[in-house]
Amino acid sequence: MTNNRLHIDIETYSPESLADCGVHRYAAHPDFRILLFAYAFGDNPVTVIDLASGVSLPAPVRRALTDPKITKVAHNATFERTCIGAMMGQQLDPEQWECTMTQCARCGLPMSLGEAAKALGLEVQKMTEGKKLIKQFCTYHEAPAGLFGSQGGPMQPNDDPKGWETFKVYCRMDVEVERQLDKALEWLEPTATEKALYKLDQEINDRGVQIDLNLVDNAVRIDTIYKARLNAEAQRITGLSNPNSAAQLKTWIAGRTGLELDTLRKSDHIDIKSAAQDDIIDRILDIRAEVNKTSNKKYYAMQESVCRDNRIRGLLQLHGTRTGRWAGKLVQMQNLPQNHISDIDFARQLLKEGDLDMIEICYGNVADTLSQLIRTAFIAPEGHTFAVCDFSAIEARVLAWLAGEEWVLEVFRGHGKIYEATAAQMYGVPIEEITKTDPRRQKGKIAVLALGYQGAVGALESMAKNYHMSLSKEDMATIVEDWRNANPHIVKLWTKLEKAAQRCVSTGNPQQTAGLTFKMQNKTMTVQLPSGRLLSYFHMTAGVNRWGKPSLKFLGVDPETKKWGWIETYGGKLTENVIQAIARDCLAHTLLRLDELAFRTVFHVHDEVVCEVPADNADGELRAIQDVFATVPDWAEGLPLKGAGYITPYYLKD
Repeated sequence: MTNNRLHIDIETYSPESLADCGVHRYAAHPDFRILLFAYAFGDNPVTVIDLASGVSLPAPVRRALTDPKITKVAHNATFERTCIGAMMGQQLDPEQWECTMTQCARCGLPMSLGEAAKALGLEVQKMTEGKKLIKQFCTYHEAPAGLFGSQGGPMQPNDDPKGWETFKVYCRMDVEVERQLDKALEWLEPTATEKALYKLDQEINDRGVQIDLNLVDNAVRIDTIYKARLNAEAQRITGLSNPNSAAQLKTWIAGRTGLELDTLRKSDHIDIKSAAQDDIIDRILDIRAEVNKTSNKKYYAMQESVCRDNRIRGLLQLHGTRTGRWAGKLVQMQNLPQNHISDIDFARQLLKEGDLDMIEICYGNVADTLSQLIRTAFIAPEGHTFAVCDFSAIEARVLAWLAGEEWVLEVFRGHGKIYEATAAQMYGVPIEEITKTDPRRQKGKIAVLALGYQGAVGALESMAKNYHMSLSKEDMATIVEDWRNANPHIVKLWTKLEKAAQRCVSTGNPQQTAGLTFKMQNKTMTVQLPSGRLLSYFHMTAGVNRWGKPSLKFLGVDPETKKWGWIETYGGKLTENVIQAIARDCLAHTLLRLDELAFRTVFHVHDEVVCEVPADNADGELRAIQDVFATVPDWAEGLPLKGAGYITPYYLKD
């Protein structure tokens, strides 16, 4: 490894909680400081600089930190780049940095440095003492017995010299592990597009988005007061000391109704109300649902993470999922509640005025109203507005394109009424017969949304429940059959991908199908996408599942349990991964093109992009953004893309 790679790990202190506020606010605190700075050029020995003792960084290291010829490498490089930039009083160029955590995600490995090292069986492993030492030297402590000084703070090196020496070893070992990890993953070289995307992602996160802090503060205050009122009401009704306790409440319900409840989840409430037939039970369960409205915790997260200029930074995690899609951080933008209030301007104004009584009079359910207003906390700065644009039915378009389902592509190239067209295809009638109120349209809609990835009656049942449709098992089985008959090329795609993966794993030879290339390399099955990017499945193997049928499984982080282990897959799931990955690459292409045209993206959610644009030319800017969304990447010839957008001074779901 050449000496133009500088491997870095740092240990830091700030009175802020990094987990709660994010690195940008953490590093901006006046008392922030870097305690230890470990580094190594190439394969040279690791050096640890004890900055806490007053030693300065060597001049060659300081020069290297801004030298474009030196690539800085770290695990979760956003942290090192932001913190070192804060120490130096300047913003460091993300183009000069590489992140082994992002590379782990590309390779299908755990993002944690220690877990990735274990998965790969590296010679050097992360020290287990780290958590204890970080808590000791890097976090704020109150000041009992004068140990931390009258103002409180972290433990000082002189308070535990032996522990401090161990901490320095820990910091050095992190560089050793990261360097070995960097070498182990160099076989998967990111494409030029992915390198450019990493830089842009960092710039978007550094830019952040402004919030209406007055609205947020009032939301937190009203949420606190209202929940206290609800708890007091529940205590009066039940006589319980803590009516929010599931155990206490289940006992109370059993005593009142005779119902023995195993669980008291929100999803159980309708069934419990139906069984109890008791207005008091109804009210208690309604109170419980309002008190436990978890989405409103996002207001508290905004308070914790907002920077001094009223902008929140670091909201997005590049390659947060197997497919390469982004994940949310801090406020978790990926699961914001939708808004359905018709007079949202008025509701928002009441919240800005902090008028709890009027909110309750006008809207009844205060918790739900607050939840619907969460999006509107994100605002454009003075003189600007938001241009919001997203892809129209992107996954359905990509699925039809990859499978070669020509009739679907023609729909998207024309009127775009995919639900009506699907219903017409399923039932063999002219599309003109399928009106908005035709029950067949709803069946076509849930079929499109639920069945594209080999879903069957179970998937359709879940989707039907979301749309409050009551269908029998027989009806759903018929819909599944009709949809599959109408989309034979999509059905064939599931089998093509599964067989290609099985042949690749069993023979070790590359396999090509549907414009994709499956290959085994470094214990990993990769799937080369049309963009040239690779999907990775670590230790993909063929075997037999619990039903005695051929199966594929790989090692990965289970999206439900968040634990590392074996994950089974099949044709439909592989199809879903590939389609979502291609849709993500379309978004990446759009983000990069918008950046080339000097649009300021402040965040993006799923297939939607939010840009700050000058208010005096908002309509023209939106038209230009929609044109970018409709621009097809060179690698996706024939894919009909379309973007639809709107202008708004604050974020909302149009």
